Amino acid sequence: MSQIKLTRASILDGTFHALVRAGLGAQMRYMTDAERADQVAAILARAPRPGRVWVFAFGSLIWNPAFHFVERRTARIHGFHRQFCLWARSGRGTSEQPGLMLSLVSGGSCTGVVYRLARYAAATELDVLWRREMSTLAYRPVWTTAHTSRGPEPAIAFSANREHERYVPGLEDAVVARYLATGAGPMGRCCDYLFDTVAHLRQLGIHDRRLEGLEAKVRAHGAHGADSADSAFRISRKKKEVHEQNQS
Repeated sequence: MSQIKLTRASILDGTFHALVRAGLGAQMRYMTDAERADQVAAILARAPRPGRVWVFAFGSLIWNPAFHFVERRTARIHGFHRQFCLWARSGRGTSEQPGLMLSLVSGGSCTGVVYRLARYAAATELDVLWRREMSTLAYRPVWTTAHTSRGPEPAIAFSANREHERYVPGLEDAVVARYLATGAGPMGRCCDYLFDTVAHLRQLGIHDRRLEGLEAKVRAHGAHGADSADSAFRISRKKKEVHEQNQS
């Protein structure tokens, strides 16, 4: 089965948003175009250093940002750490076979990547980013300080919206690993999201011991776990097609 790729084009042409809506349903609260424009304008208005906007990446933005930038550095932020705490019921999961996605939660620190946006393009590129990250309002965008080898920089980071129905805190690592090993959807396997994140962190010389521990647990499930996830997605899609045919 062909997979839908998360790209700048699929974000802007509506393909990505349609996938999210198809997976989560009409009952989910989605950000409107007006809300997105207001939030982008508001966060730029609160910029600690107007005209100098960086975006902090802790997960897939590290290896697939999909927005344009003019500079990239490794960086550490304080007061947050990354955690698998958001349900993935679209994209890399389904309602029948959910996965988990990363977010930032309070406490500790987190090392990742920061991207500097061109001054003239900041609003446009943040619009792309908001379409990608904020469609279901599961994140809370905040300004933080990114500590880089060339000094501190103001950066926008996406922390978990603890009031959101997708937020699931406090899962034990064994439970997280099981969902990562079995979750799959039209954008691929949830385990690959973990593997790609760990691999790209390693390439940058960043070692997240908890993520690496999860990687070992997920790989211990073996190919059977990932194959089961793909099979579950195909079965789920087939059941949905049969149901739609019976309703027509």
